[in-house]
Amino acid sequence: MTALLPRPGFNRLLEGLPQKLRDHLVQTCESVNLKFGNILCEADHPFKYAYFPLTGFISLVAVIDGHHPLEMGLIGNEGMLGATMSLGITNAPMRALVQGSGTALRINAAQLRLELLAAPALVSRLNHYVYVLLAQLSQTAACIHFHEIEPRLARWLLMTHDRAHKNQLHLTQDFLADMLGVRRSGVTVAAGALQERKLIHYSRGEIIILDRKGLEAAACECYKAVQRDYDQVFA
Repeated sequence: MTALLPRPGFNRLLEGLPQKLRDHLVQTCESVNLKFGNILCEADHPFKYAYFPLTGFISLVAVIDGHHPLEMGLIGNEGMLGATMSLGITNAPMRALVQGSGTALRINAAQLRLELLAAPALVSRLNHYVYVLLAQLSQTAACIHFHEIEPRLARWLLMTHDRAHKNQLHLTQDFLADMLGVRRSGVTVAAGALQERKLIHYSRGEIIILDRKGLEAAACECYKAVQRDYDQVFA
């Protein structure tokens, strides 16, 4: 596994800033709890806050009338929600909801815009992260179109495992079906196949990762592609 994510309780975007700027931003932020299922922003609505996850993680979902929400990206303590404000964009591109409970540092959107005006190093780092997000979104779109459910599920479990920092995940079949954009029956078959190979244990909405390396082998190439993009940008 690459060094995609720092240890829990830290945020890699903030950790990579010059110390004086990092310390200033941390002091400017407030620590908040991220509660599972909470919606942090809606598409085409102005950001109220930006979030730097520490132990929780956030799903970026596309919402189209008449269809279930579809997850397009995940944000853990490798990144942030609200990075597109570095481009002068005030509205959120997608709905963001908490997928994993935990903690985050939160900064008021207006305050972040002031910080961006005063700190070119912050603008540069967030712009680099925007590129990583765009790469993740495009990879996800291709993955949804071209790959079968089982390797997609393995990829999604790995991405979630990276950000949860624990082996046990609470994920119902209905939730997984919505996130992957497939029918519940498809999740049942795919999860059953992974369990039969002893890669995971799945029961009553609880998934335990049993074989991380085996799960990586079962996932489509999209998982490593996203990791590679991050490592190349933030090496």
